[in-house]
Amino acid sequence: MNRSACAAFFACTLFVFAWPARAEMPEPFAVARVADGVYVHIGRQENASPENRGDIANIGFVVGTRCVAVIDTGGTAAVGRALYASLRRITTLPVCFVINTHVHPDHIFGNVAFVDSGTKFIGHARLSAALAARGRSYLNAVKRDLGEVAAGTEVVAPNLEVDGETALDLGGRVLRLRAWRTAHTDDDLTVFDEKTGSLWLSDLLFVDRIPVLDGNLRGWLAVIAQLKTQKPPRHVIPGHGPVDAPWPQALAAQERYLDVLAAQVGTAIKDRRTMQQAVDSVGLDERGKWLLFDSFHRRNVTAAYAELEWED
Repeated sequence: MNRSACAAFFACTLFVFAWPARAEMPEPFAVARVADGVYVHIGRQENASPENRGDIANIGFVVGTRCVAVIDTGGTAAVGRALYASLRRITTLPVCFVINTHVHPDHIFGNVAFVDSGTKFIGHARLSAALAARGRSYLNAVKRDLGEVAAGTEVVAPNLEVDGETALDLGGRVLRLRAWRTAHTDDDLTVFDEKTGSLWLSDLLFVDRIPVLDGNLRGWLAVIAQLKTQKPPRHVIPGHGPVDAPWPQALAAQERYLDVLAAQVGTAIKDRRTMQQAVDSVGLDERGKWLLFDSFHRRNVTAAYAELEWED
C-alpha cells in the first residue's frame, strides 16, 4: 500500500490564493500540490473559532482523468465552499466522491458545499451511526461557538460505506480506502493513491498538535504498529500539521505520547488513584512538546482511564 519517502513539501507547493490578514474566508484559499493530481489545504493549528472559521484540519482532493475525489471538507460550510472554489481553479471535472475520514466536525462540516446529484459521500461503515449519535450536538456546538460564521453548515451523512477495503477509480488513478479498527475514533478511514504513493492518514496521525483520543488507546497503538510494518508511502498527509513528515518517524512522537498515556494511566489505576488524581498528574512532562496541550491532554487522560480501568 505504501511507497518510499518523498521530496520536500514546499518544493511542490502551489498557492492558488494567499490567506488574507482579515478574518473573512477567501474563495478560493491556499492549496498545495503535494504530488501529481494531489492537492492539500493545510488547516490552522488552532481550536475552531470565528476568526479561523473552523479551518483547522488538513483537507483536499485528488484529480483523475474522469473525476475528482475530495478528502474531508473542513469545519464549516464556508470552508467547504472555499475548498470547492480552489478545486475549480484547477479542474472542471465533476466531483464524483467526497470521502469523510471520520466523524469529527472539523473534517466533515464542509460537506454541504459538495452536495450534488452526482456526488457520492463515502465513510467508514460505522460513520452513519456515529453521525446519528453525535451529529446534531456537533452541529449545535459549531453554530453556538462560531455564530454567523457557521451559517449554512449542515450534517451530510454518507451514502456509501466502507467495511474493510474498497477501491475507487477516478480515471487513470485508483484510490484504496481502508476502514480501521477503533483507534482515534471508531470510524477511521484512510485513503491511498496508488499513482503517486500518497497516503491520507487523517487523524490517525497528528504532527506537532497533540493527538486526540476519542476511540480506543490500545487500538490506536495497534494501528500505529501495523502502519509501521507497511511499505513506506511517498507522501504522508496527516489530519493536522505539516505534510510529508519523514516516514515512519512521523509516527514516533505520537506513538511515544500514547505509550506515556497508557503506561502512566495504567500505573495510576494500579495505585488506586482516582480519575481526577490521574488527570492532575499523568503526562505533565508532555506539556511544551505539543500544540494545544492544555485543550486536550486532560480529556485524553480521562478517556484513557475510562478504557484501562476495565482491563484485567
